[in-house]
Amino acid sequence: MTEQSAYVNRFLEALSFDGAASDRAAKMMLYGQFVGSWDLRVVDYETDGKRWEGVGEVHFGWVLEGRAIQDVWISPPRNARKTISTTRNTYGTTLRVYDPKIDAWHILWINPITQIYNTMIGRKIGDEIVQEYRDVDGTLNQWIFSEITPKSFHWIGRSSKDDGKGWDVGTEFFAR
Repeated sequence: MTEQSAYVNRFLEALSFDGAASDRAAKMMLYGQFVGSWDLRVVDYETDGKRWEGVGEVHFGWVLEGRAIQDVWISPPRNARKTISTTRNTYGTTLRVYDPKIDAWHILWINPITQIYNTMIGRKIGDEIVQEYRDVDGTLNQWIFSEITPKSFHWIGRSSKDDGKGWDVGTEFFAR
């Protein structure tokens, strides 16, 4: 084993964990239910009405002594990546940390390819998980996990320029 691969192994051991922290285990299952690997069908909607479809992968795991959930969203999937461009290219990570003081989640999304960084709050609303934030121009954005089963979920990214009266769907992920 090289020094570099030993370092990578030590880093991953320090980051990952085998389950939820015992002092908040029930609340951690809001996102803990997704721990594992999923195949994605990706649909992007253009403002001119055109749509693009592709595939991807997402992997969720317990991190930071089971006090957070981290995931990696990749589209196109690793086995289909030929060149790196910023068009329809996702290789980013989300860190989700439950905050018992507000009974909600602090969420940070990072995609270094597209240089997109979003900070949001997430919580369960009905049968869905809704993550919400505002862009610098005031646009309201929601990322929604819906139609959740043990073997699938539907993820919707949408935005509203009129505080939620009307919504424009930008992206959908159908996970299995």
